[in-house]
Amino acid sequence: MNDEDFSDEDQRPSKTKRKEAMHELQSLGTELVELSVGQLKRIDLPEDLLNAVRECQKITSHGARRRQMQYIGKLMRNLDDEPIRAGLALLRGESAVETARLHRLERLRTRLLEDEQVLSEIAADWPQADLQHLRQLRRNTLKEQEAGKPPKNFRALFQALKDLESSAPQGETDEQQ
Repeated sequence: MNDEDFSDEDQRPSKTKRKEAMHELQSLGTELVELSVGQLKRIDLPEDLLNAVRECQKITSHGARRRQMQYIGKLMRNLDDEPIRAGLALLRGESAVETARLHRLERLRTRLLEDEQVLSEIAADWPQADLQHLRQLRRNTLKEQEAGKPPKNFRALFQALKDLESSAPQGETDEQQ
């Protein structure tokens, strides 16, 4: 035997490595199957993979579900899995950019609750903002905190700020950092 006989084998991953990669893709597929429809829409999935995931969510039989998971893994072998991993990380809140954005919005909410003048900053940053609605949410949040009630309006205020930021053009959100 000479060295040329082994050159092809050195370039290809071993069978064990290929199987590990397939199992990893199947576990990634399992994460996708466990997501809600809304969360799946936030990840940019090819249509055939999305259909396979939705179909798997409907299956209750263990054997059929296992086969469908294998099929999802097979579909994922032909895809670049990095965008899917990035989308899942974003949903799990692991993205540093997303975490920073949420912290920035929390600070804005805190400042707004402390001082109503922050509304003028919000109006300058987001001209489309419904200031009357934000003012009402602020008032209701303060009443709710005084009464020791559950933070329904507190969360609604955060969601309103989050919606404002996501509806703004990208250039405007970069200025706020």
